[in-house]
Amino acid sequence: MKTIKLNFKNKRGIKLSARLELPVDGKPDAYAVFAHCFTCNINLKSVRNISRAMTLNQIGVLLFDFTGLGNSEGDFADTNFSTNVGDLISAVEYLEEHDKAPQLLIGHSLGGAAVLLAASQLPQIKAVATVGAPADPPHVAHLFANKLEQIEKDGQAQVDIGGRDFTIKKQFIDDLEAQLLHVVIRQLDQAVLVLHSPQDQTVGIDNAAKIYTAARHPKSFISLDGADHLMSNKADAAYVGHMIAGWAMRYLDIEEEETLETEKQVVVRTDDDGYTTEIRAGLHALIADEPSAVGGNNLGPTPYGLLTAALGSCTSMTLRMYADRKKWPLKEVKVHLSHNKIHAQDCGDCETNEGRIDFIDREIELEGELNDEQRKRLLEIADRCPVHRTLHGPVKVNTTLIED
Repeated sequence: MKTIKLNFKNKRGIKLSARLELPVDGKPDAYAVFAHCFTCNINLKSVRNISRAMTLNQIGVLLFDFTGLGNSEGDFADTNFSTNVGDLISAVEYLEEHDKAPQLLIGHSLGGAAVLLAASQLPQIKAVATVGAPADPPHVAHLFANKLEQIEKDGQAQVDIGGRDFTIKKQFIDDLEAQLLHVVIRQLDQAVLVLHSPQDQTVGIDNAAKIYTAARHPKSFISLDGADHLMSNKADAAYVGHMIAGWAMRYLDIEEEETLETEKQVVVRTDDDGYTTEIRAGLHALIADEPSAVGGNNLGPTPYGLLTAALGSCTSMTLRMYADRKKWPLKEVKVHLSHNKIHAQDCGDCETNEGRIDFIDREIELEGELNDEQRKRLLEIADRCPVHRTLHGPVKVNTTLIED
């Protein structure tokens, strides 16, 4: 997974901290925006685990901290549900401005309610997924029910939420009570996925039923049996991410990438975004790359790594074939290789002693009840593998340009 740290401003000019998480190749098929739970932040383990699962399914995810939370600027006490929705819309607009228009909104807990409301104002969004979301934002008020009287009397109160103190003002309560989410859900044109745990002790499963009933088709429900509200179990969070990604692909507009095709045996492609190179050998897809230290993305072996691997795999297969034909008790072959450039004068049996030469060190590990004569013979056979012979024989590479 690749991570890009960034900031963007909401409509009130407040700078929000964010992180764009991408598949390892940096080329997602689609983008999503994730809204975290009430008073949480993007560093919550469940948020990271859900996002990581999404990127494994080629979906890029923008994570951001709501105003006054995490590393975002602003005062949390001056926020409310409506400002959270505004932050979410600003996140979508930020991606659109940078040619990464999101099609999917994901919200956890109160963030789930926020994405449902935001989707009603964002027709470009194709699908919405909620995780442990309340059917009505006022549900959150139960977290500080013992302070409601003080908030009503004094206009605000310090409330302990998850072991941290937050200032909750009366305007926050008033804003929650003004929301009519069930009306909004009934009018949504986007596909809706509701994920909820029957064992959720913070937001009861009845909330999922209300959201699902209010939503129009296409709509889906996935039970997160055994999970807690915060998705604190890594396996539960990963399951959520994979399920959302698999479901969303049915509704997202994804451009089909041009497949590599050739009349030759192998074709490779390197575009203008670094050294990461796609390889298609027959029906098989591979990736070659360079280390980060030399400007690559380190997503695959280097060309020399592939060359060395070709020798090793050819050696291993050749020994396997020979032992099978002889019916020798060879159980396993391991070939250990390394490639370096050395001075020719340091090579005792090379044909030249001038300049530098390519030196491949190959060690063969044989497992099985083989006698000394059999092991010696297999060592000799290693030099007869086709790739070994190619490396030692005359090779001509004919190169031409294909006209446009």
